[in-house]
Amino acid sequence: MPVDVSANPHFYLLLGALLVAAIVARRVPLLRTLVSLAVWGGLAVLLYTLLVERERFDPWLGRVAAALDVESQQVSGSETRVTMSPDGHFYVRAKLGPPGAAVERRLLVDSGATITALSPATAAAAGVEVRPATFPLLLKTANGTIRADTGALAELRFGNVVARDLAVVVSPAFGDVDVVGMNFLSRLSSWRVEGRTLILTPHHPQEA
Repeated sequence: MPVDVSANPHFYLLLGALLVAAIVARRVPLLRTLVSLAVWGGLAVLLYTLLVERERFDPWLGRVAAALDVESQQVSGSETRVTMSPDGHFYVRAKLGPPGAAVERRLLVDSGATITALSPATAAAAGVEVRPATFPLLLKTANGTIRADTGALAELRFGNVVARDLAVVVSPAFGDVDVVGMNFLSRLSSWRVEGRTLILTPHHPQEA
């Protein structure tokens, strides 16, 4: 179930309005400096907000955030091997939620999905607090573009791999399918497929 971040028209309309305001301000000498400072300050806030909110859902922005030291999630654990299912996909049986209150679910590992996606039922059972983003998150799926809510999973654990404070998206459009996406895989030291085995290697191995 590929899930990818779609362009957000609200953000780009606001960004365009600020740029137009900056151009117009250049024609008004008395207001030029004040308006320009306000516009560029607004642009800086918008870009920072976009980076902080979206780096958790976009691997490319995640690398930018890491370079700026504002990334917000880590994955750790020792190498884990997952055998391919008869249907040709890789699934993990994982525990989702805070220790002591986690629920067990079967998740599809999908490198074609930008974001880890949960059904509303799984998100609720795992204690994910769904919250609206400043800029509505639009996702491209096989069924078209949908709007999804966002949240953070306290912990996702399978084998000896553990992800904490993992960003997720939640939407009824996902049905009852739960997916581990690239925002999880990209935090690993490496991951690869050898024959019918998926091998996950975290940066910092830890005990199960």
